[in-house]
Amino acid sequence: MPGMKFGLLTGLLVLICLCGVFVHNHWAQILHSHEINSYFDDDALPSGGGQKAGYGNPDKIADLREMAVRESSGLTASRRNPGIFWTHNDSGDGPYIYAFEINGAKKGVWRLTGARARDWEDIAIGPGPKRGVSYLYLGDIGNNGRKPRELLIYRVAEPQVTRSDANSTKVKPRSTEPAEVLRLAYPEGAFDAEALMVHPGTGDLYIVTKRSTEKSSLVFKAAAPLKTGTVKKLARIAELTLSSPPFDFIAGKITGGDISPDGSRVLLCDYLQGYEFHLPAKSGKNFDAIWKQDPARINLGTRRQGEAISYSRDGRAILATSEGSPCPLIRVSIID
Repeated sequence: MPGMKFGLLTGLLVLICLCGVFVHNHWAQILHSHEINSYFDDDALPSGGGQKAGYGNPDKIADLREMAVRESSGLTASRRNPGIFWTHNDSGDGPYIYAFEINGAKKGVWRLTGARARDWEDIAIGPGPKRGVSYLYLGDIGNNGRKPRELLIYRVAEPQVTRSDANSTKVKPRSTEPAEVLRLAYPEGAFDAEALMVHPGTGDLYIVTKRSTEKSSLVFKAAAPLKTGTVKKLARIAELTLSSPPFDFIAGKITGGDISPDGSRVLLCDYLQGYEFHLPAKSGKNFDAIWKQDPARINLGTRRQGEAISYSRDGRAILATSEGSPCPLIRVSIID
């Protein structure tokens, strides 16, 4: 009997694994199918789908030449170094950030001094303690198991990128200034999140959860100033229901986000598409009114597993990456 039970258990585990492989492969086929591309309008695109008014066609403009970027999970445009972008890998890489140009050329690897990478899910850029200094914010906010724990946000002054930095590697990286640790907590419960944003004017920090069994993503806010040494409790300010029949099983699973450089728009993305929210003209200084608006849906082209999105430095384009090596860089122009 023990042998029979062991055999049944082994068989059950094998069956579960096979089912997981089938689901993963089936999902991947759906994500690359013409059916998803045709979800948008009928305008012809190289990827087979169309684009909503106000946005250009998605264009793969480069592959990142930094082969260490295998699971790009966050993306932001540098403020200190025009033409440069920052990205990082998902969990398992270490506390590294990677700089690259719009053509994919590698510009260097930095290790965040004093930081650890448990489950980094997004990167944001914004103001901080010193006036006139741009800061990078690395969000250790992933929590697939939904276990109660603090959220760690590493804040560090954005490095100056020089020509010689392109020779740095993970083995011999550059070092940032010492990173500050901001500790946050949800008002109640535990959530998995992959979208982190910082408002360019106020310095307020936003986290959008990744929908799982529930029907909506939640928006949480930590109002500036953000200080070290204490645990700051987040405030729940909005609930987002992003439905896209017949793809609701993946629509709304938010994997990345950004706030435009002028603070008037918000970008979010999931595995299916992008979403852009516009702040109403009559909202005045109430930025949080943006979460009550209906977003425009944006075709981001073919992505193997898209988890990162960003505005360009001038706010006139949307950039997105995908997991995989080489990592593709996709651009969508914003048409006035």
